[in-house]
Amino acid sequence: MNAAFFDVDGTLVDSMADIAATVNHTRRQFGLCEIPVSEVAKHVGLGARHLLVHSIPEMAEEGDRLWDAFRSHYAEHSLDNVAPYPGVIETLETLKSKGWLLGINTAKPNFAVKAILEHLGMTDFFGDAVIAGGDCPEMKPSPLPLKMCAEKAGHKLTPCDWMVGDNWTDVECAKNAGVKGAFCAFGFGVLKETSTYDARLDCMTDLLKFTVDGAK
Repeated sequence: MNAAFFDVDGTLVDSMADIAATVNHTRRQFGLCEIPVSEVAKHVGLGARHLLVHSIPEMAEEGDRLWDAFRSHYAEHSLDNVAPYPGVIETLETLKSKGWLLGINTAKPNFAVKAILEHLGMTDFFGDAVIAGGDCPEMKPSPLPLKMCAEKAGHKLTPCDWMVGDNWTDVECAKNAGVKGAFCAFGFGVLKETSTYDARLDCMTDLLKFTVDGAK
């Protein structure tokens, strides 16, 4: 049985408006001016604490205070504008119907991932195969969270499996874990000059060309 593992922000869902709004709310709390959404987007992908330290560098040494303020606001507003990208539900339904195991491998805080999946009716696609920020001592590009996610699905990773995401951390995680990597060009992540991947997705349904259709 093959498996596909997904990042969340910039991959399954467009969550940038809510993330940026919470970052700027936190900045205002500390008497700082707002910053553009594009600036916030640069720092998404390596966990909430990384996001806060880099999007609120003026308070970088106040990590715990930043985290408490961010978490309090984001817990109440993470669902304000979040929505799945076009083709995501269709792709997940197709993969599931074809017998693929599906999982989540993200650095996004676990409380927010759970809330978003439930809100968008996506929980049943992944079951217990969810590793989010706070669930693993390491984050992408380490292969450890992906391996842990596969274990929760009762699966052992193979070269035919996929890691799907919009950031350099996702495609490097795939490489480090010995699986295929798909880059979501429609997301808000970035690649490094040295980043490589097996498939470029301009819409999530493109993944089916390399998985379900490619297996025919």
